[in-house]
Amino acid sequence: MGRAQEAGWVAGLVLGAGACYCVYRLAWGEKKSRKSAAEGGSRGCPAEQGRTSPQRGSSPSSPAEDDCTKSSSILDAQHLKKLICLLESTEDPLIRERALITLGNSAAFSVNQDVIRNLDGLLVIGNILKDPNPRVKEKALNALNNLSMNIQNQKEIKVYISQICEETISSALNSDVQLAGLRLLTNMTVTNDYHHLLASSASDFFDLLSVGNENTKIQTLKVLLNLSANPSMTKELLSVQVPSSLISLFDGNTEKEILLRVLTLFANLKNSIKQKENAFAQHQFNKSSLFSFLNGESTECTEKLLSLIYHHDVDVKEKVAEILTLL
Repeated sequence: MGRAQEAGWVAGLVLGAGACYCVYRLAWGEKKSRKSAAEGGSRGCPAEQGRTSPQRGSSPSSPAEDDCTKSSSILDAQHLKKLICLLESTEDPLIRERALITLGNSAAFSVNQDVIRNLDGLLVIGNILKDPNPRVKEKALNALNNLSMNIQNQKEIKVYISQICEETISSALNSDVQLAGLRLLTNMTVTNDYHHLLASSASDFFDLLSVGNENTKIQTLKVLLNLSANPSMTKELLSVQVPSSLISLFDGNTEKEILLRVLTLFANLKNSIKQKENAFAQHQFNKSSLFSFLNGESTECTEKLLSLIYHHDVDVKEKVAEILTLL
């Protein structure tokens, strides 16, 4: 098959697959909405509900249920194989972008997640993370994000975590590539298995937390929350150098979605410090470390927390009260 024929085949395939996917998502979403209304409203994600124990930033949930995949899977194994082979053989950014979108949509179905892995699709997509085109790189991250909903797939995606961290940090601030990378890292850190692979990037995440826009802050906090819920990561996180501007997040005017996550992050860390107080007391933390930020001689952090006791939101007040009991 010639290059022009390949491009035409992919374009037609993507259009057809995209249409099927949109129809499916609309129908499935409408069905869910009706069910939620009948039950008296939708329930929030457990990761977003207030808990006193260490909390995760978010947990992955596939948009497709197993009982839907038989009748709604976008592409069969034969078409997926052709698509992966084409993706591997071309460097055309337009073809790559469209092929990755189609693979990403197909990976929303759990049955296809296994098929794509067995066809070495993870390896092919992972290699495309080196593509200099931001749109291609973003689509590759999005495809891996859907594929990471599968535990077996995570075992293969883990080899790319360092590269994903690097691409996420080095990409343009608040860009689609950066957000796609953070979403993928959130999924990869829902369990503790691969947390140690992100340790060297922890300081960069706190920098992003200080300078990013609202969306970037939220996505970064999801990653940091997952890491902070793992006691074995506490020392790594407390040792990182953090910017002094981090204190601004404790402002009463900070968006509630950000503020609650920030407070939960520090509640997790303070709880771990309290449980291992003797061990941390013997460790020498730098003055610009996160540990010093939380427990240093300066009272600014404590003063900011005390001021939030008078916050207008009940959830914020409760989270602040929880932290103060750990001081």
